[in-house]
Amino acid sequence: MIEVKNLVKDYGKVLGADHISLSALPGQLTVLLGANGAGKSTTIKSIIGLLKFKGEVTICGHDNLSIEAKRLFAYIPETPVLFELLTIQEHIEYIGNAYNLPNYQETAAYYLKSFHLDHKRNTIAKELSKGMRQKVSMILALMTEPKALLVDEPMMGLDPTSIQETLNILASLKEKGTSILLSTHIIDMVDDIWDRAYILKDGKVVAETKKSTQEEPLKELFFRVTQSHVVEQGGVLETDEIIN
Repeated sequence: MIEVKNLVKDYGKVLGADHISLSALPGQLTVLLGANGAGKSTTIKSIIGLLKFKGEVTICGHDNLSIEAKRLFAYIPETPVLFELLTIQEHIEYIGNAYNLPNYQETAAYYLKSFHLDHKRNTIAKELSKGMRQKVSMILALMTEPKALLVDEPMMGLDPTSIQETLNILASLKEKGTSILLSTHIIDMVDDIWDRAYILKDGKVVAETKKSTQEEPLKELFFRVTQSHVVEQGGVLETDEIIN
């Protein structure tokens, strides 16, 4: 479980995250929705410890900066960070040895096959396409078999087939009980797989809902609350079912 309470990230005169509270439960995919600059990436980078912030963040019951938490979560960034002169296989071995992962070759082989990258094992990173780099980044994160997964705009640079492959993998992780927190501004891509959603605007959560009780299409809710100049008193618009 990922839990955030009153997260504040101050960039001087601007609040990148303005008292954000949210939770991502085991076996569910929780989405952060918002336009560019809404605070999605700031929130995720704060959760994983890349940014200093005020507030409280726990991952599987541990403080987000603790060694225990770092052993339990994985992060997939919007822009892959790879060693340009290492092959995919060398990346796999590096991560497997660095984290002392048991059976990491089998886990990596599963995801290489899922993403149709097995034939690229010996290709160096700088020769990979943008989409392939993104898939390698996902494989390296998923090799650790995390209990909590944070994903920042994972579909950027992926073709339709790769997007569906990614969604299939996320669905499989949900079945295994993984807590998934995913940021995106492309609602249609997660429409069939999301469980809970938080809509951000100007660094604030302006609406939250869950699929099991949401009657209004998520896209309609998103545009209604983000294009409105008036937000419900208290700052967060909730469905009646969420309140219950």
